[in-house]
Amino acid sequence: MTAIRPPSLPVLSNTTARRLFMKRHGLLAAPKGTGKGADLLGVIEDLGFVQVDSINTVSRAHHMILSSRRNAYRDKHLKPLLETDRHLFEHWTHDASVIPTRFYPHWKLKFRRDGERLRGRWRNWQGESFEEKFEAVLNRIAAHGPVTSGEVGEDEERANGGWWDWHPSKTALEYLWRSGQLSVSGRNGFQKVYDLTERVIPDQHRHHEPDTDETVDWACSEALSRLGFATSGEIAAFFDLITPAEAKTWCEAKSRNAAIVEVLVEGAGGQSPRKAFAYPRTLAEAQDLGAPPSSLRILSPFDPMLRDRKRTERLFGFHYRIEVFVPEPKRKYGYYVFPVLEGEKLIGRIDMKAHRAEDRLHVTAFWPEPSIRMTAGRLSRLESALTRSARLAGVSAISFAADWQRAPLD
Repeated sequence: MTAIRPPSLPVLSNTTARRLFMKRHGLLAAPKGTGKGADLLGVIEDLGFVQVDSINTVSRAHHMILSSRRNAYRDKHLKPLLETDRHLFEHWTHDASVIPTRFYPHWKLKFRRDGERLRGRWRNWQGESFEEKFEAVLNRIAAHGPVTSGEVGEDEERANGGWWDWHPSKTALEYLWRSGQLSVSGRNGFQKVYDLTERVIPDQHRHHEPDTDETVDWACSEALSRLGFATSGEIAAFFDLITPAEAKTWCEAKSRNAAIVEVLVEGAGGQSPRKAFAYPRTLAEAQDLGAPPSSLRILSPFDPMLRDRKRTERLFGFHYRIEVFVPEPKRKYGYYVFPVLEGEKLIGRIDMKAHRAEDRLHVTAFWPEPSIRMTAGRLSRLESALTRSARLAGVSAISFAADWQRAPLD
């Protein structure tokens, strides 16, 4: 008797998978749009969130992420959505991020879980001293308005050793924010300003109380929509709201009723296909995706397309690690090197820094990938991208090190 073979899984070719992933991350189409107001909010909602980071060698990560999707974007365009219209709020995904405020109700699960986890962890770190500051911090903000960490705990010992040396009132502020009792109402420079949540988050979002199952379903479905295809682990990691076990259970349930299907995703360079989940409608959409424009974009190291380094390497054959925390003699490229995207290929990385006092963007080095030849057309596209980077950084000139065009590295 002939054995019945299970039906073969649908296959996403590497090219199709790249284009789908880029589309879901706002990088398949030309970066046109006003880059402010409703258009900017739409970009962030499509992405799901935008990571916030303090490093400012050219422009901060959140500004670079938005600029690479909207050439017209400027730093000043983000502030009204966060601090005036309250269409965005700041909290944690895998790291500090700006998030659409309509997602806020689902962060209540994170507030509860992080509140429990951090209270025990930080108690081991600081004892109970930070908990003793909760009432005083909340009363001060209620009576006198928003504060920064520098405006509380004036009588407490302070150090300059980073987060590990937070004074108790600073730790209390961070804990009350992470657990949802306070919200970030704005920033002075890059310093967070904390206020009572009821003064920051609009009532219609603050009063909605989804249960855990509702948030798990929301987090999984929204993550898979934005990733295009993903394993259960990648789904859980996207917003970092739920556990891997919760995402696995969701995938199993949705697979049983065919709401999602398993697919095989081909990797770059002949890598073995990898199983993932996708919505059936996504497979039809993916087949109709054309190539992106051949223009060149310089990406933030924290760009959403790059945050999962292993996924980037599988899809694009591009190995990238940020070397901020690598001792200088051991760095392969540099402190904060920017990946370069051309069309649907990551073609290299560039080391550059804005010298604002000298009104120039200085390019130290550009390393193409081994298969990339720097033609006149490609150099012209790189020059255009550098001009956009200089404009975003607020400088008007570009300078180059004598040996800035480097040979590819293995």
